[in-house]
Amino acid sequence: MNKQFSAGLKAGVSIAIGYFPVALTFGLLAKTAGLSIVEAIAMSLFVYAGASQYIALSLITAGVAPFVIVMNTFVVNIRHFLMTASLNEKMQPERKWVKALYSFGITDESFSVISTHKDGRISTAFAMGVIIIAYGSWVVFTGVGHVIGANLPLFLKAAMSIALYAMFIGLLVPSMKGNRKVVILAGLAAAIHCVLYFTGLLSTGWSILVATLVSSVVVEFIYVRSGKTVESSLAKEVNE
Repeated sequence: MNKQFSAGLKAGVSIAIGYFPVALTFGLLAKTAGLSIVEAIAMSLFVYAGASQYIALSLITAGVAPFVIVMNTFVVNIRHFLMTASLNEKMQPERKWVKALYSFGITDESFSVISTHKDGRISTAFAMGVIIIAYGSWVVFTGVGHVIGANLPLFLKAAMSIALYAMFIGLLVPSMKGNRKVVILAGLAAAIHCVLYFTGLLSTGWSILVATLVSSVVVEFIYVRSGKTVESSLAKEVNE
């Protein structure tokens, strides 16, 4: 168990490093939006969702009603139902309260790291290791950003806007190597999202959700069909 937990901590280091500039920026924006350091850290502690927290800040600044803020963050994070359901199939059997505990810590980045772990059934200890270091990084650097973020140079503040995208690329590319299914899935999801978003058919949150769901179903259907075709071909050869 300790070995798996340590492996999870090591695997989560890349996420923790990637969260540094993004959480720092969030802390800075929370300060400019009028949130106290306690409120900023509390949001990272209890919400723990980068995109949703950024959206919530803009809505708070605009004076939007709390219910509308909650509904917006729900829509943005609805894809987490899919991620946790998918991850549940790969995780070792565990009690419900334990599953609920690590499900709270699932983000896009931690899901990518945990789901691509290749040592058979994914242990709870490994998942906890990844989540704890990522979660801790997000919360700590939110506080740091609130305290010192306003003093950062302008060029560094500008560079922070692309840090999250660079981290996603860093997580995706290794999993694509030698795995045609991941390549097809990523490409199809990106294409569907671009069509839905740039044509104005759906907003960002909904287009990501639909792209993820449709690409997953389509790719899985193709691979299931191709697998059945291979099996039927082999069975035919055996019969002959």
